[in-house]
Order: sequence, then structure tokens, then C-alpha cells
Amino acid sequence: MATSARTHQTEGRNPKEEPDFNPLENLQVKYEGNKKVINTVVTAVLAIIVAGFAYLKLYKEPREVKAANAISFAQNYFAQDSVDKALNGDGQHKGFLKVMKQYSGTKTANLCQYYAGVCYLKMGDAKNAIKYLKEFDAEGTLVANAAYGALGDAYMDENNIKQGLEYYTKAAADKENTILTPLYLFRAAQAYEMNKQPEKAIENYKRIRDEYPQSMQARDLDKSLARLGVLD
Repeated sequence: MATSARTHQTEGRNPKEEPDFNPLENLQVKYEGNKKVINTVVTAVLAIIVAGFAYLKLYKEPREVKAANAISFAQNYFAQDSVDKALNGDGQHKGFLKVMKQYSGTKTANLCQYYAGVCYLKMGDAKNAIKYLKEFDAEGTLVANAAYGALGDAYMDENNIKQGLEYYTKAAADKENTILTPLYLFRAAQAYEMNKQPEKAIENYKRIRDEYPQSMQARDLDKSLARLGVLD
């Protein structure tokens, strides 16, 4: 009987009297209850986006342009093999060291690390050459292989054959580079000879002979191979 009574009571209700669920109203209520926090978060996010855009457009990009202009005189001296002026400037125009410091954090400042390292290498200062070349971020640059090769030369100047070979191998990694790869294969072969590893030296000489026959290093390779007992 109790169950039947409850059933009749339920059946007697008017469905229209049930409260409707409105998701939009529910969201509105939640927003009103947290309006201050939500608005603060949105404002903060927008401020970060605007600040990032302003930093990029009003500071970083113009700074990159200024740095690229500032390095041009040093690059000209470098091309003329005036390494001291390239490194330290000429009194009027900045050298690589000052451009690197003034525009730190730019792509140009990173490139200055490479140039400075090569300048020191040409000046016979292997320690500073290694310092700057190691700080240079070569990844994705056009001079990556040249930088590795320069590091190999600097380590060889320090009589560190193991490190020299490591960087010569990196420098010769691009098989498509018909200029630098045979050059550093040849230097690696010479380093292997110095390190009493004739098999490795022969392997490098043969690669130059077979893969880069038109390179400068391929000339007179038969003499190098004959010295190591290879007569074919």
C-alpha cells in the first residue's frame, strides 16, 4: 500500500513543475562566482603574450639587425686575413670580441664565437681557440663542419691527438661536402699515423682516393699509401 501511494503521488506530479537544467545558466553561475580569478588569469596570459610579442618585434629582431651590421667590418678584416683587427677592431669599428659582448644572446654573437676561435687559432693561441670554438653553438649553422675541423686543428696544436681525431671525424661527417670532408679525412689520416694507427690512416686515405678523386687531397695519395705498405 505504501508503494502504491508513492506511485500515485509521483504520477500526480506535473512534469512542468520539474526544474529545467540549463548548462549555459550553470556556466554563467560558475563564472559569476569565480569572475575575479578568471579575469585575473586571462589578463595575465594576455599580458605575457603581448610582452613576448613586444620583446620579439621591438627588441630582439632590431638587436639582431644591429648585431649583423656591427660584425660586417670584422668579417671584412677576417676575409683579408687581418686577424688582429678582426678580433679586436681597428679603433673605429668593433672586432668580434666586442660585438660578441655587446650583442650577447643574438645569433651574431654566437657566430662571433666561431670567428674568434679561428682568429686565435691563426694567431697560434690554441687554448683560446678551443675556448671560443667550444662555446660556439654549431648546430644548424653553415660553418658547423668548419668549426669542428678548427677544433681538431686546435687540439692537435695542443698535442691532444685523441680530441683532434674526434673533431676531425665530426668535420668529415658530411659525405656531400666535397671540399671540407676530404680535407679533414686527410688530416685525420695524418693524426692516425702520428697515433700509430696505420690501419685507420689507410682507411681514410682510401676513402679520399675512392670517394673524392677530384679533391686536392687525392693528389699524390699513392705515396702516402705506399709509405704504409699499400701498393695497389
